[in-house]
Amino acid sequence: MFEIKPGEEDAFVAAYHRVRPEVAGTPGCLSVRMTRGIELPSRFVMLVEWESLDAHLVGFRGTDRFARWRAAIGEYFAAPPEVQHCTDVARAAR
Repeated sequence: MFEIKPGEEDAFVAAYHRVRPEVAGTPGCLSVRMTRGIELPSRFVMLVEWESLDAHLVGFRGTDRFARWRAAIGEYFAAPPEVQHCTDVARAAR
């Protein structure tokens, strides 16, 4: 979840579109989706599906891809992003 500085939302969206391929092109990335709050338009939620936790932590966060991605969008953050790792309950039940 990203809290973006008020008035910087459109610039954040433009920067995100420019660097989305850094995430989407990472081996192990299955999908990437960014949503924007309606009631709180400075709040964005990004959902990334990874093949594994290591695909995110090692294959993305531990690479230059992450550095480029963060450099492009980090200036718009009003607060540090909140990151949570989750599992699909439908898959976990199988």
